[in-house]
Amino acid sequence: MHLTHISATPDDSAAVLAEIRAMVSQPPALPAEADLTPLLPHTGGVPTTWVNAPHEPETGVTIYVHGGGFEYTNRHLEQVMAYRLSQATGRPVLAVDYRLAPEHRYPAALEDVVAVYRSLLDQGMPASRILLAGESAGATLVLSALLVLKREGDLLPGGALAVSPQTDFTLSSPSIDTNDGQDVVTRAVLGHVRTQYLGGARPDQAPQSPLHGDLTGLPPLLIVAGSKEVMLDDARRFAEAAAAAGGIVRLDIYEGMPHAFHASVLSAELSPTATTLLHRIQKWSGSIRSGVHIAE
Repeated sequence: MHLTHISATPDDSAAVLAEIRAMVSQPPALPAEADLTPLLPHTGGVPTTWVNAPHEPETGVTIYVHGGGFEYTNRHLEQVMAYRLSQATGRPVLAVDYRLAPEHRYPAALEDVVAVYRSLLDQGMPASRILLAGESAGATLVLSALLVLKREGDLLPGGALAVSPQTDFTLSSPSIDTNDGQDVVTRAVLGHVRTQYLGGARPDQAPQSPLHGDLTGLPPLLIVAGSKEVMLDDARRFAEAAAAAGGIVRLDIYEGMPHAFHASVLSAELSPTATTLLHRIQKWSGSIRSGVHIAE
């Protein structure tokens, strides 16, 4: 496993929090240059949005799975995030509007992500040219989807990006308590999410808790978390387990950052942390494209 600690000053942390707060009163605009033209006609019967940022022509797709505790969606902000991911990965992005809890509990959202992925394969998109990317609950769904696809014999994507995933619904990660009071998320919040999403499904089994699955044979992974997140050890434990199972895994820990720090990339004026995050995603996706996986 390649572990990188991304340093930040107190000013960097303050800038990230200020950017996130500013979005509440003034949501960022989707750049006028964003292309929303569908790349492929079918998405497995699941509502989706295509977003393409200007870049060199690239054969491939990034599937983006949004966060929101499996319960919430903000389609405007998700379009802007998809645009940033398109810039960083150099590919059109397909944002998945999966079914939400508690009306649609596990495995509804996971089924939607898998259906969208399979729809691209059915239309001739090579699995190696697809990236899966998710944030928070979406990152959990991305990792769960990998386990479902592997179990059922599907070709796996070229790589997967998981930003601040929850990987163990038993809530046994030490950072849930050690980072209590430093994060915007608490143990009580995680308990609520578990109840709303899982319903009666067991928290100690995969694919719903990806940490408890068979992690052999996964594609290259970039896992990202903030050092103040209560879910830091969910990310760390999964990265360590996937690497121990023989996977190519990069774990980036952003010092001083709470959950949802990645939302700073939505701002029109990017902070140093947001710029670094996008740059590292760009470098990682380039390594997927080239097949050369390096530590930095």
